[in-house]
Amino acid sequence: MAPSTLTQNIKIQNTQNNGEPLRREVSRSLSMSTSPHETFHQRKMSIGMEGTSPGLIRTKTTGAAPKQLKPFREQDIKILLLENVNQTGRDILHGQGYQVEFMKSSLPEDQLIEKIKDVHVIGIRSKTKLTSRVLAAARNLIVIGCFCIGTNQVDLKYAAEHGICVFNSPFSNSRSVAELVIGEIIVLARQVGDRSNEMHQGVWKKVSNKCWEIRGKTLGIIGYGHIGSQLSVLAESMGMDVIYYDVVNLMAMGTARQVPSLDHLLANADFVTCHVPELPETMNMIGKHQFDTMKSGSYLINASRGSVVDIPALVAAMRSGKVAGAALDVYPAEPAGNGDYFTNDLNSWAEDLRSLQNLILTPHIGGSTEEAQSAIGVEVAEALVRYVNEGVTVGAVNMPEVALRSLTMDEPNHARVIFIHQNVPGVLRRVNEILGDHNVDKQMSDSRGDVAYLMADISSVKEEQVAALYRELEGLKERVITRILY
Repeated sequence: MAPSTLTQNIKIQNTQNNGEPLRREVSRSLSMSTSPHETFHQRKMSIGMEGTSPGLIRTKTTGAAPKQLKPFREQDIKILLLENVNQTGRDILHGQGYQVEFMKSSLPEDQLIEKIKDVHVIGIRSKTKLTSRVLAAARNLIVIGCFCIGTNQVDLKYAAEHGICVFNSPFSNSRSVAELVIGEIIVLARQVGDRSNEMHQGVWKKVSNKCWEIRGKTLGIIGYGHIGSQLSVLAESMGMDVIYYDVVNLMAMGTARQVPSLDHLLANADFVTCHVPELPETMNMIGKHQFDTMKSGSYLINASRGSVVDIPALVAAMRSGKVAGAALDVYPAEPAGNGDYFTNDLNSWAEDLRSLQNLILTPHIGGSTEEAQSAIGVEVAEALVRYVNEGVTVGAVNMPEVALRSLTMDEPNHARVIFIHQNVPGVLRRVNEILGDHNVDKQMSDSRGDVAYLMADISSVKEEQVAALYRELEGLKERVITRILY
């Protein structure tokens, strides 16, 4: 980052209308303070209103307002939002006074490398791939916001090693995915997709053969996390029996039962649905052996990750009649944008898959509802604001989770030091030697793998001393990123 003078971004006015002196104007903060002296009030959400931030409004019972911090060195916070990030998130970021560039689509790697060079924050969804090559070009980048559940599109290890924090939204679209799965269970059981396609072609085909009610059927859920457990409740309320398999012991919702093995679940479920992350252990988790183990005439739904199901094995199982129907929302390779791309050029088995009967194919829309995208926009944007303005890493997927209570206007000569460094012995001692000329009011440090994160609030800091503090911390050989907010 190119250095700037300490006063470049400080707006100073002489007096208010009532004659009272004005304080420095800086970026507004959405601090997640843990102070016991604060009370919280939820502001009503106003979607589409410029500058509206549907977050938490904080008022000090002591009367002391939160201090609004300014990052040293960053002349302006530049943000790049790709893939049509929801308006709620854009409004929050615009409301902070950041420079926000918005694009509706993802970018090819070479274009992305050019775009990302000068930005401090990038917001993406599932199509943009932030590889080590892309991140290496991002010389100013401090934080990534994934406006979705998954983060496998980001090289998390590279990002952490270079001090780039990553946030996502692990909970906000759980209900949307669960409702989609419920709808697909009913559509598959009644062969609604085939009947609808036939009617669109002018064919009237009224049949009841192999069409079922879902009441009394067994739903097998693989992965009993936020989505799986919500789905469990919905399915049980519709009269289904629910069993689930997970690698850890989890408390059942309602009368659902955890089973000891994946094979046990497959052999006993009428409907099997996958809700697992993309890991080496889940690659082709459902393949030929698993299809052979499933009940004849059962159904498969995958709304998790495309690598979980061996698609050629699914095609064979459906052609043989072993599997009576399936619904897929995710695929091993997915297009970067909308268009006529779901062909054999993308996945070699695409045409075979598309030829099957009682098969629902959707373009990764599990979380694509207005409610989910609005909630994701709020959750991720507020996490980005907290990190940029105050250095809070709570909710980060690749960094230690560190937070300090907010500074207030009663602490005018304070600065917040954020020092991301290699997790090796002796660093804290040298950092505290540098901070030793000031009173360290509060400090927290935590580590995650090879990366450590330190945050400290120090008092008795004059503005002209901030640059010297920055230079000394930057001089430590273990340093990854230094940030000072004042």
